[in-house]
Amino acid sequence: MRAGADQGYKEDVTVSRHNPGMLFMRFAALFLLAALAACAIAPPAPRVNLQPVSFDDLDGWRDDAPVAALAAFRHSCHALMRKPAAALPHIEGVKAGDWRRTCAAAQDVAATDAAARAFFERSFQPYAVSGPDGADGLFTGYYVPELRAALHRGGAFQTPLYGRPGDLIAVDLGLFKSTFKGQHIVGKVTGHDLVPYDDRAAIARGSLANRAPVLAWVDDPTDAFFLEIQGSGRLRLTDGSVLSLGYDGANGRDYVAIGRVMAARDDIARPVTMKKIRDWLAAHPAQAQNMMNANPSYVFFRRLPGDDVFGAEGVALTPRRSLAVDPAFIPLGAPVWLDTSDSTGTPFRHLMVAQDTGGAIKGPVRGDVFWGAGSAAATQAGAMQSRGRYDLLLPKTNE
Repeated sequence: MRAGADQGYKEDVTVSRHNPGMLFMRFAALFLLAALAACAIAPPAPRVNLQPVSFDDLDGWRDDAPVAALAAFRHSCHALMRKPAAALPHIEGVKAGDWRRTCAAAQDVAATDAAARAFFERSFQPYAVSGPDGADGLFTGYYVPELRAALHRGGAFQTPLYGRPGDLIAVDLGLFKSTFKGQHIVGKVTGHDLVPYDDRAAIARGSLANRAPVLAWVDDPTDAFFLEIQGSGRLRLTDGSVLSLGYDGANGRDYVAIGRVMAARDDIARPVTMKKIRDWLAAHPAQAQNMMNANPSYVFFRRLPGDDVFGAEGVALTPRRSLAVDPAFIPLGAPVWLDTSDSTGTPFRHLMVAQDTGGAIKGPVRGDVFWGAGSAAATQAGAMQSRGRYDLLLPKTNE
């Protein structure tokens, strides 16, 4: 359940060019609302605890093959090295220079498990992560779905996949007050007011007609819904070609897990899995859209070049090595030692890299494992509901 970084927006100022006063009032309203929101929202209190441990404390550390994690970390380094120093993670005394030095060193490591393991042990300090509920948390999985689609509406292809609407506005509250760095509000301008953006129910009724580009039409609304949850996917077009889509923002509404809604109504039994949700929606077509509307959050997409899948960090994801986390607690780009189990109960102890986020991935100990593409990945991701814990690896400092 990924939610990538905001890509910015383009304001349509055609009318405003003929009325400079209206342009000023629209942006004045935007500034005022954001400023008021920044004053009204209390900054979250720190709720994560990091306890230094040794690599010998990490169960299974010697049995992993970390060369794959090294490759994933190098992908993250490309993103980290492009960021200004102020944008690099500052946590537990780690400075921008520590990230840059560690990333530079990673480029010269031989592509073997022994060399990769030695690099991580030499360059990082592991910390056991815990929150208010302890060190134990929930770990799920996600994958790259493939949908049947057409570029033009017709026949069975009636469900649109939208690109980012031109009237969607994302406000970075950190621009108004430093304590709100990383917090956003999303909306649209109506008259002189910035109001919440359309929810899923309104969009399903066609509210985005002529307001957002339609990238393609798919033949199953349930598939489209789960494409949003996965955050990216591939479209198999009617001519046999493949179109890759990636996350390009959301409507700003809170994410609601419809599986929890179903379980609370006794529509499905716990534990909740993707298969149980899909089976219920298929068996109740008349109620399916209303059930999906219980999640007001809606995701927009963009076309991607090639076959790579990109996460919120903006780098290509690596199957079984990329992890979606809550960036309020775990910095994107950081290695994470994950100790959990897969959907079959088999221990899953691997060095991962935090490279993605998700609407349902919230809290100090919460993660989503990227399993890749294909039916095997879909099976693992759809059934994974595992308890586990992780350790955050941070670059050693020069101090």
